[in-house]
Amino acid sequence: MPDDIAPDHHLIRYAGRGAFSPGLVERAAGTMLFTEDGRELLDFTSGQMSAILGHSHPEIVATVREQVGRLDHLYSGMLSRPVVELARRLGESVPVPPGETALDRALLLTTGAESNEAALRMARLVTGRHEVVSFARSWHGMTQAAANATYVAGRTGYGPAAPGNFALPVPDRFRPAIVDPDGNLDWRRQLDLGFDLIDAQSVGSLAACIVEPILSSGGVVDLPPGYLTALRDKCRERGMLLIIDEAQTGLCRTGDWYAHQRDGIVPDILTLSKTLGAGLPLAAVLTTAQIEQQAHDRGYLFFTTHVNDPLPAAVGNTVLDVLIRERLDERARDLGKLLQDGLWELAARHPVIGDVRGRGLLVGLELDPGSGAADTDALGAAVTRRCAELGLHMNIVQLPGMGGTFRIAPPLTTTDAEIARALEILDAALTGVTG
Repeated sequence: MPDDIAPDHHLIRYAGRGAFSPGLVERAAGTMLFTEDGRELLDFTSGQMSAILGHSHPEIVATVREQVGRLDHLYSGMLSRPVVELARRLGESVPVPPGETALDRALLLTTGAESNEAALRMARLVTGRHEVVSFARSWHGMTQAAANATYVAGRTGYGPAAPGNFALPVPDRFRPAIVDPDGNLDWRRQLDLGFDLIDAQSVGSLAACIVEPILSSGGVVDLPPGYLTALRDKCRERGMLLIIDEAQTGLCRTGDWYAHQRDGIVPDILTLSKTLGAGLPLAAVLTTAQIEQQAHDRGYLFFTTHVNDPLPAAVGNTVLDVLIRERLDERARDLGKLLQDGLWELAARHPVIGDVRGRGLLVGLELDPGSGAADTDALGAAVTRRCAELGLHMNIVQLPGMGGTFRIAPPLTTTDAEIARALEILDAALTGVTG
């Protein structure tokens, strides 16, 4: 390419008003990115929050090389051993508390949006209804039904959304909308009021509620303990199905195999993506035998070119092998404590840090300079740029008014030394920007 043409000259820009990161990445290994101009970056976003085993993990590389030479793609009505094994193992990976029903039926797809699309389509068919509830700062994807259930971005300028989509207020502990007499978030009252409004707007056709257990693009908001249980009860009272989107929180990232298990429940439908392929395109929908049978009896149709493909399924099996053998749920718990403790130490030295939150290795850091939202966005962007200059790729929520919130999600294979190095760089960046 001629030197006078920018690398992104021929690309359609797809991130709203956000810009591409400068330079071109040439290769990646573990937690490190290497650019064409010789720079090295600690990748504390795991690619697109996905590469939980780091980049170019040797077992993933070996699986791809072997499987692509054996069996890569099939007609969508055919099955293969990797698909059958991954479906069984995913069902077994979801803890089933007493009184709950196992999620032992699986559909393998390619993206989180696609798995949410399939889940919502299934819920509507099984319930015979069409209305969907999701959080007011939700992100579930950019395809039709998933985009209609997404409120954090992407709604302006694209014409009318589908009718029957309702937003539920976010139980944000740091910025509570409804408080108790002590000034703390009163999430039960907020949840009750939220459903009072939904009931008033519903035409009696509530089909499903889809939520993340930790809102990621919504600002890394961890739902309060007990919230999912109360939400599940609200759904059952109305004959709705509860869909939990664990695209970013599933498979050990939060210190448990699944973030929803803290509340001791099992959803009606569970969607997975990102982490399942450890950076490669693999997603899944899990549900109960009863719901799958009802959907099948009513002619459930979700036929895609790459449904149940053997190559990504083989990768998924390798991902499960590594997670189990290396006990990466425990590792994420330990690393997450190390990271959050270090961030709180930085907060003691940098008053601009307002909050640290999250679970395991999905951590939110919110800057709070005490000025307007625009100032917070500018501060977050400046700290992000300085971190990159010093060798750390950090990610802010690139939405107006939320640019002061960092999503920190390094690979589960990150070392203690890499956590320490990232904290040093962030410390230096904050000092340089706010000094």
